[in-house]
Amino acid sequence: MKSKIMLEDIKIYAYHGVLPEEAIIGNHYVVNLEVHADLEKASQSDDLHDTINYAEINEIIHQEMEIRSELLEHVIARISNKIENQFPQITYIKVKLTKTSPPMRGEMKGVSVEFEKEIQ
Repeated sequence: MKSKIMLEDIKIYAYHGVLPEEAIIGNHYVVNLEVHADLEKASQSDDLHDTINYAEINEIIHQEMEIRSELLEHVIARISNKIENQFPQITYIKVKLTKTSPPMRGEMKGVSVEFEKEIQ
């Protein structure tokens, strides 16, 4: 059975960026995450211990977003690594981080970085 858990459009205010003012002013970010794991046992047992607790994943995302980084790539790598280490049953992870108002010219919905990883 292929199973997915998705956390969609988590809105967080944080202070990432290369420019000095980004560390002071901050920006709105949106995080999307998808993980794959075999959740068949949980579908039968109705026991939280047999699944991946997505509240814990949400907490990891918030904790890592609080740690300032210059690059979105660095933030995503920290989120991915921590989730992968805490939940060894995960076989795939995808994290997308969007800065909704980047300090650049032009009107846009945002700038995103996305990492995808198959875990053996």
